[in-house]
Amino acid sequence: MAVYTNVSEQQVSSCLQNYPIGQLVRLKGIAQGVENSNFLLDTTQGKYILTLYEKRIKREELPWYMDLMQFFAQHHIRCPLPVRTKEGECLIELNERPAAIFTFLDGKEVSEILPEHCFALGVSMARMHLVGLEFKQNKKNHVGPDSWNALLEKSVNHGHDDLIREIDPVLRKIIQSWPTRQEGLPVGQIHADLFPDNVFFQDNYLSGFIDFYFACTDFLAYDLAIALNAWCFKETGEYLVKRARALVAGYQSVRILTEKERLLLPIFKMGAALRFLLTRLHDLVYTPSTALVTPKDPQPYLYRLRYHQLNKVETYEF
Repeated sequence: MAVYTNVSEQQVSSCLQNYPIGQLVRLKGIAQGVENSNFLLDTTQGKYILTLYEKRIKREELPWYMDLMQFFAQHHIRCPLPVRTKEGECLIELNERPAAIFTFLDGKEVSEILPEHCFALGVSMARMHLVGLEFKQNKKNHVGPDSWNALLEKSVNHGHDDLIREIDPVLRKIIQSWPTRQEGLPVGQIHADLFPDNVFFQDNYLSGFIDFYFACTDFLAYDLAIALNAWCFKETGEYLVKRARALVAGYQSVRILTEKERLLLPIFKMGAALRFLLTRLHDLVYTPSTALVTPKDPQPYLYRLRYHQLNKVETYEF
């Protein structure tokens, strides 16, 4: 979450007249994250989140996200739900941006990640993947391997030449090794951004997932690889094996990885590290200085990528 486009209390108060959720009490921008403009919205009937969608998300794909979150919620995968206007619409226009209001998900990011949190994440992720197999609408992964060359090229000549020279040959090797859909790996709806700040816990129980705006239809094992990178490393690049084993064990307690998924997990982890390295580098270069957002440092994902290049033998107990 972040704030790129500001809105006034007067604008939001006027907007709320179209909703059955009471009157505005408080509006506060949320600075965390990198994608859309988000605000904590307190009304006389409760807490909500107001989201304005920025340029990376295609307007025509927004209904897919709304439908996916509603589908998950209906099948007991806890996530924010879009609030409909009095006319039954999920999406509105605000400050020349498509926008939506969502229910507030109780809980918060865990302050100290323990193996049991990783196990719980694995369980809930696998349940989400199995439920998502029944959601038949598909959506392309717009930050998948076919976008990585362009992301790298856009960052050239912006003061990161040494980093780009290191990344370029690795990118080529990963893309050459990336599987195709024809190879038969399980494919479904993935979150694709399950970082600790997008996973809420309450009273030490996982209470739900937020921020589905990288969700797409892709390899299920790739989603697991993204989470392993996000939850099982220190920022300095040290791999936390106990966390990783717990995450995979939790996942496999619900959905057993296929033999081919196990064999390709190392390349998925390298690809996941590269993907976030590239998008963080891009955001570091292109985020406006006026935005209420702090671009995330790409360096920790360079450390992860280096680790995966040197350590291709899995340490999990399958």
